[in-house]
Amino acid sequence: MGLSLAIDMVDGSLARLGNVEQVFPDFDGALLDNIVDFLNYVFVPAVFLYHAALLPANQHLIGVVILCLSSSYQFCQKGAKTPDHYFKCFPSYWNVAVFYLFFIGLDVWLNLVVLVLLGIGSFVPIKYVYPSRTRRHRRLTLALTALWGGMVITIVWQHPDSSASLVWGSLFYVVYYVALSFHHQISAPPTPA
Repeated sequence: MGLSLAIDMVDGSLARLGNVEQVFPDFDGALLDNIVDFLNYVFVPAVFLYHAALLPANQHLIGVVILCLSSSYQFCQKGAKTPDHYFKCFPSYWNVAVFYLFFIGLDVWLNLVVLVLLGIGSFVPIKYVYPSRTRRHRRLTLALTALWGGMVITIVWQHPDSSASLVWGSLFYVVYYVALSFHHQISAPPTPA
């Protein structure tokens, strides 16, 4: 899941740099990107969630349904990515959510509550920062994203002896991301229709 996140951070930039639209004019790179993103951000975390005993007994399938159905709605919305480079609604970062559910080790019922709240977020039109494309605060966001990525790699590398302080410290980025998204939502002019 971490590797897919790293690849996703650069694939669009590489496609734009290589002028893929001009080289392959009949190829829909945005559609391929959505398919790959759905697999990496939704399907793989759903499979992991199902098998990792992170939810109450007999509730694993409910977790998978929450991930898949809410993300299907979010991915298929017209304007899921706004013209000013934000995600409209919770951007299906299920790989990040499942990562933290696994490494923090909350109660399984609390994990289910977190999934339900994030699933509801897929239907609430709040603009979330698109880390590699949102212009406001991009340099700081990219620097913090890189730092966070290094922390996540270290956490996974150290597993099963991951440092709890590193896991909790890495949550600073998640808090930053959500706070920045809400700040942009409140302070930015509305997105053109």
